[in-house]
Amino acid sequence: MALRGITVVELAGLAPVPFCGMVLADFGAQVVRVDRPGTRSDSSRLARGKRSLVVDLKRPRGVAVLRRLCARADVMLEPFRPGVMEQLQLGPEILQKENPRLIYARLSGFGQSGRFSKVAGHDINYLALSGVLSRSGRSGENPYAPLNLLADFGGGGLMCTLGIIMALFERTRSGKGQVIDASMVEGIAYLSSFLWKTQETGLWEQPRGQNLLDGGAHFYTTYRTADGGFMAVGAIEPQFYELLIKGLGLKSDELPNQMSIKDWPEMKKKFADIFAKKTKAEWCQIFDGTDACVTPVLTFEEVAHHGHNKDRGSFITDTEQRVSPRPAPLLSNTPALPSTKRDPFVGEHTEEILKELGFSQKEIIQLKLDNIIEIHKLRVNL
Repeated sequence: MALRGITVVELAGLAPVPFCGMVLADFGAQVVRVDRPGTRSDSSRLARGKRSLVVDLKRPRGVAVLRRLCARADVMLEPFRPGVMEQLQLGPEILQKENPRLIYARLSGFGQSGRFSKVAGHDINYLALSGVLSRSGRSGENPYAPLNLLADFGGGGLMCTLGIIMALFERTRSGKGQVIDASMVEGIAYLSSFLWKTQETGLWEQPRGQNLLDGGAHFYTTYRTADGGFMAVGAIEPQFYELLIKGLGLKSDELPNQMSIKDWPEMKKKFADIFAKKTKAEWCQIFDGTDACVTPVLTFEEVAHHGHNKDRGSFITDTEQRVSPRPAPLLSNTPALPSTKRDPFVGEHTEEILKELGFSQKEIIQLKLDNIIEIHKLRVNL
């Protein structure tokens, strides 16, 4: 795989960092997740392909274990607020002095500097500070966050992954690692560059929820079907809009101009009445295979069974019969080969990893007795 031979140390956290680590693991990196003592299970559920080491970083001997691990790693991935790692004597100045090739990725909500850098926050807060939340929502309603996907996983986890890949590539020239300051606020703002670059085009001149791409247009929104399902409509271009009109059983010469904004509300009502007369399956029979840009809104229960997704093998099933998306994008020569095994137990690989680092069995036993590490192996009841 593309990242074969790359070793990553991931300090356990929530959402963005585990996702970043999972992407790296999916594409071949060897990822060790460092868990805290007393942790019973992995709350992120994003541990595919990783190993778990439990060590107490609040004690000097635990810090020494992690420094030993980072001395031979390619990437350190940490989720804490600025200053936490420095207090633990695990900041980039120390770790990169011991390993100049180490790429030190710091993924946080507000970044490593600025007045908000040390305060708490979640996806909706980062989305709000980026400006993007102000553009999201229906007309006449409060802004709303579209799940916790944009900041946590788009502007956070995925943008940090991109930074790591770029730093790994640059290291092939300089031989040196670098520090990555991945701010979720800035990540989601960067993702929204199109919104910024099109402000003067008239695309967003109407109030929120009344523009072409935010649900205002009758040809770019969703409609409920007779059986309680939904269809998504995105027929922007005239030739696609004409196919939409035809599929709905309407005639263009009897309708207002597609881009007549004042007629959009009435047209949405007309479309809604028509879509409500057939089931989702019936609408699929009409629009599937056409360029009308009309697709079913698939539920999680339906998505893996849809014909197109089955054709491409877009979803995978693990050994516990849990379905999840296949890693993307699909590389022609070195595609991701995600693990289908169960996620690791917290501390399952502690002993194995310490032995790889050169710790003797006696040293490992003593670390366990002194509560510096925890070892949790799978027990089989016969």
